[in-house]
Order: sequence, then C-alpha cells, then structure tokens
Amino acid sequence: MTFLDMLRTAERQNGSMLCVGLDPEPTKFPGKLKGDASKIYDFCASIVDATADLVIAFKPQIAYFAAHRAEDQLERLMAHMRRAAPQVPIILDAKRGDIGSTATQYAIEAFERYGADAVTLSPFMGFDSVQPYLTYHGKGAFLLCRTSNPGGDDLQNQRLSSIEGSPLLYEHVARLAQGPWNLNGQLGLVVGATYPAEIERVRVVAPTLPLLIPGVGAQGGDAVATVKAGWRGVVGANGAVGETLAPIIVNSSRAILYASSGEDFAQAARREASKTRDLLQAARV
Repeated sequence: MTFLDMLRTAERQNGSMLCVGLDPEPTKFPGKLKGDASKIYDFCASIVDATADLVIAFKPQIAYFAAHRAEDQLERLMAHMRRAAPQVPIILDAKRGDIGSTATQYAIEAFERYGADAVTLSPFMGFDSVQPYLTYHGKGAFLLCRTSNPGGDDLQNQRLSSIEGSPLLYEHVARLAQGPWNLNGQLGLVVGATYPAEIERVRVVAPTLPLLIPGVGAQGGDAVATVKAGWRGVVGANGAVGETLAPIIVNSSRAILYASSGEDFAQAARREASKTRDLLQAARV
C-alpha cells in the first residue's frame, strides 16, 4: 500500500482525522517515569497502545529522541507501532532540507533505518532537496508550507515580487507540490491550525493533496475551524459523510501526551484523543 492508501484506510477504519504527535519530554513524564530518558520508549509505546484505534497517523518528532541519545528507542518504537497498529501510517517529523547526496542519506534514514511511511521536509533549497525522497515508491513527503509559528510570516507570507497580486511564497510552494514536484503522487503540505483562512487558501491552490495540520491543542488552533477550512469530502443531504476527497491529518501532541501526570496517563491520553477525534469528525458536517 502507498502512504495515501494507508492514510485513507486508517481514516475509514478508525473514523479519524486525528494524528497523535510523539514528542517525548522526560521532565513531563508522569509518576515513576518522570525525568528518566531511558523510559522514552516505554512512555511512547503506552500512548500508542492506548490510542491506536483512534488515530489516522502517528507522528514521532525525531529531535525529541535525538536530544536524549534515544535513537535506538525510536527504532524500537517504530517496530512496536508496526506490530501494534499496522493499519496506522507513521510520519517521521524530521523537517530535513538538504541537497544531493546528503538528501539521499536523509531519505535512507527516514525510510530504511526508521521505516517511516512519510517524512516532513523543508522545501527552501528547491526541488533537488525533495527529489531523493520521491524515488521511494509509495512513500509520502510533507513540505513545510504555512507553519503555525509566528515567525512563519518572515518568509512564508511574503510576496514573490512587488507586483500587485503576485503569489505569496506559501502559495507558490502549494502550487509546486500540487503540480510539477509531485512525481510519485504522494506529496502533501504542512499548514498550521493557527491560520484557518490560509488553510482554506492552500486548499484552493492544492485541492487534492493531504494536509498535515499541527497546532491543535496546546498551541491554540481551533479544531472545528481547521476541519472546515481544510477537509473536503462528500456529505449527503441527510448529513451522512461519504468519501473523503482531500484528507487532512490534524496533529495534537502535548494535550494528549500529558493529559495526566499520574499513573493513569495512558487512559487519560485515550480520553483526550477520543474527545478530539470526535470533535474533528463532527466538524465535517
């Protein structure tokens, strides 16, 4: 199955647009795990087991593992997700962006070492920094387009020329991903939930691409506004929701991971994930 096949299958089977971001911070771990970086795998695996039937994807953030010399724990976690939730695609949040042979090595890291189904990339260095990832049949890649951080305005919201009506940089990235760059048909875009009007603009420019949307939960993004801006599908006259035409993957990390500081952290994560999933699903109608 391609990444998009897996994504649509998980959306249908789990009734979900929710992605759980795996950003382990040992100082925030609950109970006996608190402050112990050797327990990163244990913490994340517990979250995966508690939410596997509620999500469209999991998104481990590689920096949270590498900072604690826990790449081996990330490898174990990827293998665990394959066993425990084979129907759920895994997006490695790496935000790589380099050219030539270096990009090739990063692609090997994402797809061969870690076995990810998709990876996040920075497109700033141009197509040759993206192309090596597209040689992996069926693997996905999400290009940073309009990110949720305030500093995104510094570049992404700037016009390409002084001519009135010229496209903004993020619009140009969306056009490239929808068109000439999408060689393997598996490209998507990262668009922050804190900018619903711009999610809608990206959807106009890139009507069929999957959107990875961080920023719901601790970052303050509005879940309902996010779905209305980005999700496109068939809704019948009776309100029944049918086929998804343009999928969205709405990420929440801290609000789910740290829903409880007690021994019930996995159960609390499940409750928070279930609540968020249901909110997102209801917003489609």
